Formats: sequence, structure tokens, C-alpha cells
Amino acid sequence: MPQETNPSRLVVLVSGAGTNLAALIDACTDPAYGARIVAVGADRNDIEGLARAGRAGIPTFVLEVGDFDQRSDWDRALTDVVAGYEPDLVVLAGFMKLVGTTFLGRLAGRVVNTHPALCPAFPGRSGPADALAYGVKVTGATLFVVDEGVDTGPIVAQTVVPVEDGDDVESLHERIKVAERAMLVDSVGRIAREGISVTDRRVRFGV
Repeated sequence: MPQETNPSRLVVLVSGAGTNLAALIDACTDPAYGARIVAVGADRNDIEGLARAGRAGIPTFVLEVGDFDQRSDWDRALTDVVAGYEPDLVVLAGFMKLVGTTFLGRLAGRVVNTHPALCPAFPGRSGPADALAYGVKVTGATLFVVDEGVDTGPIVAQTVVPVEDGDDVESLHERIKVAERAMLVDSVGRIAREGISVTDRRVRFGV
């Protein structure tokens, strides 16, 4: 069946402004991109990411960790809601919560995330600051298949961003975000159209 009439189903999870989400929404307006966003989820209410989805007519849902007795209960609820949309791919686009074993077990191999550094260097929330403090000459962003570690999954794509002499954390991070966004849109489109396979941590497009 032509890809234009059977696009890959994306669920995107966000926690903030949703700039990566906005780029994906724009990309999905082109039938040749091969994907459509069937739902946007968040871990908190009243964020611009949800508003962006609403303006685009995309269904949304919110599951806050604090509304559950245990983190594992939240993870099961998130799993059930996301899986209910039958996604071909789940994109964590600035989603600031770690998904758990239930989520990854049920959606194994179908969850990707970005990190603002060249993995495996500088994992965690302060990647740009850590790279700047270390004195590296180049850093960048990584798209990876999510596993149970922190920014440790098999690498789908990477993009390089030079560190300028006058950079502070904010200026460096802003340039990383621009490169990260382009990499994410390009790679998600390729995954939607071609699929990926993972063998011994090596990710290849096409299955």
C-alpha cells in the first residue's frame, strides 16, 4: 500500500513548549513524510506542547506522576494509554520523565528520545553544561532507541555542533536544539518510511 495512504502512527510525549513537536507536526503535513501524529501526551497540564497539539487537532492526554500512589502505577497507566493508540513509534520530545520497565517492555524497540550531547558522553540533564565545562571542541545531539538506562540506548543518529569560544551554556544549548530538531524530523521520517533494525547496538534503517 502506498505510504501516503498508510502513514506510520506516532505518539509524541512532551513536558514543555513542544518545539520539537511543532517541527514534527509541520513535517507530517507532507504526505511524503510517511507519518502522522495520532496523539500527544504530557506529564503535566497547561503547557504549550499540549496547546500546539490542540491547535493542530491532535488528541491529547495528561498523566501526572503525583496523581498515582507509586511510580510503577503511573508507568502502567501511561503504557495502557499510549499502547491504546497503536503507535508504530513513540517519540519522547522533551519528555522529562523516565519511562519504566512496563512501558519499555510493551513498546520495546518503538520508543526514541533525543539527548543534547554526543552519547555516550555527558548523559543526564546537564549535557550542554557538562560538555562546556569539560572543554570539548564539538558536541551535538543524539537520537537513540530508549532502553532502561539514562541516555544509553542504541544510537539512531547524531549531529555535531561546534563549541564556540564565546559560548555559555544557554547559547550552546540553543544551537544544539536547532540541530537536534532537524535531526529528529529527518530521522523520524526515515523510521516511518523505512523502519529500523537493531543488532548488537547497531541501528540500521530498513528492515
